[in-house]
Amino acid sequence: MTDAALTDPAIIALIAATFLLAGLVKGVIGLGLPTVSLAILAAAIDLPTAMALLIVPSLVTNLLQAATGGHARVLLRRIWPFLLMASITVWLGAKALRLAEPELLTGLLGGLLMAYAAISLSGWRVSLPERSEIWAGPVFGIANGILTGMTGSFVVPGVMFLQAIGLPRDRLIQAMGMLFTASTAALALALQANALFTGREGVMSLLALAPALLGMAAGQKVRRRLPEAAFRRIFFIAILALGGAILFKAVS
Repeated sequence: MTDAALTDPAIIALIAATFLLAGLVKGVIGLGLPTVSLAILAAAIDLPTAMALLIVPSLVTNLLQAATGGHARVLLRRIWPFLLMASITVWLGAKALRLAEPELLTGLLGGLLMAYAAISLSGWRVSLPERSEIWAGPVFGIANGILTGMTGSFVVPGVMFLQAIGLPRDRLIQAMGMLFTASTAALALALQANALFTGREGVMSLLALAPALLGMAAGQKVRRRLPEAAFRRIFFIAILALGGAILFKAVS
């Protein structure tokens, strides 16, 4: 995307509204900022720019989530191999942003969003015994890192792994914050190394932080009034539809 396009008032308004909505979703259910922002922005602008814009809002909001809960030390001892592989393999996927056709990667993002939403709506869960974590953690981490680098989506299959190992809800939310923080930092470095996260994207990403934080604060208030199960269902139906729209745009 050109510098002129990023300073277009309509594009700026779209970015602000997108991160306000994405922050609202994250405030209610503890995840969804990258998912929502990518789903909307990738449909309106190019995928690499959309990935770059989410860096600062995602890093700050997920760092806050990762630091809250009081279980960081226990979680790190348990999932550090998963987090390590999920971080160091991001650069492999990011290489594809320079080598692969943009439509292919945009279509992959759409497919991932649809798969994530469909699995979540179905209620299907994988269960892994603790003895399997020693090999499953790195395997899931590698897959998550490569897909993060290719699409900017942090959730598949990483969140499914964290759910599969049976973490209680408060630890699961904190562990997701740790995964998303590490993935965002790794993605920022990978995009910068490929000249896809430059000064203009950095400034716009920083400006997107304010609406994201406002949305997150509002979402935390909504959480106390709206049944979480109902909101999750609406959220995943919307992500399924947006993923379908992105996939259709990529293949048409």
